[in-house]
Amino acid sequence: MLSSSRAISNWQLRRRTFELGRRTLVMGIVNLTPDSFSDGGAYPSTEAAVARSLQLLDEGASLLDLGAESTRPGSRAGGTAQAPAVSAEQEQARLLPVLKGILRERPDAVISVDTYKAATARAALAAGAEIVNDVSGFAWDAEMAAVCAEFQAGVVLMHTRGRPDEWRSQPPLAADALLAEVRSGLEASLSVAVAAGIPVSAVVLDPGYAFGKRFDENYALLARQEELLTLGRPLLVGLSRKSFLGRTLAPLYGGNDAEVGAREAASIAAMVAAILHGASIVRVHEVRPAVEAALVADALLAAL
Repeated sequence: MLSSSRAISNWQLRRRTFELGRRTLVMGIVNLTPDSFSDGGAYPSTEAAVARSLQLLDEGASLLDLGAESTRPGSRAGGTAQAPAVSAEQEQARLLPVLKGILRERPDAVISVDTYKAATARAALAAGAEIVNDVSGFAWDAEMAAVCAEFQAGVVLMHTRGRPDEWRSQPPLAADALLAEVRSGLEASLSVAVAAGIPVSAVVLDPGYAFGKRFDENYALLARQEELLTLGRPLLVGLSRKSFLGRTLAPLYGGNDAEVGAREAASIAAMVAAILHGASIVRVHEVRPAVEAALVADALLAAL
């Protein structure tokens, strides 16, 4: 039986506070990379990326998430035996002109920066970003938590099982073991944040769908997602266009995984399931249909 598990809570950012839990916030994704799995290279100029960002805001996005390094499976993100494929300097060169361009046009826009590098987070926060979305949950750069504390940033701490170049070789996990690993990882990230002086009210947690989780493991995690709310912080989820959705749709495509562009309806279905299982923020590529679906899901939760 469905239950309304979202508590009403505040998310403290640098310059404002979001109330979470009463309605779902939609975070629009803007990838500033040539190689992201979904829309890499779609916005090759600063002007194109700013225009796309403004479009997402006009379609109802409550906040934007700018990313300038791909964390697709197999990438060198996070630092491995080899250096990351994208240096902090490259990342900032892609990201900062777009961030500044958005804020010139929409000074009140709420911008999150998807980075695990403290140097990039510092530069982006100094330029007006309010949120740092760290896919490593403060695990890949020892300076990141201190930077976020210094700037009083809102933070999203994601659980990632290993690094992208390790994901394809990791052994499968049973549902109980997977949930325990996600829980312990998020607890560890939250502890690092608190130790650095970041208020708990500034933190949102992300289970990290597809980040080191094998195909069907994502469904096991989604089915029990609301159990993570016992950690005491709201949940953000990113399910949009993920490869496990393409695998689910394979029977419709001759046994082949659905291409990225054919995963939009599945993305909306998974997003609604996540909302009904306690997510307060959803991270999506296509904003307007997500806003509409979230309104319906929120109405159902309000009726419980």
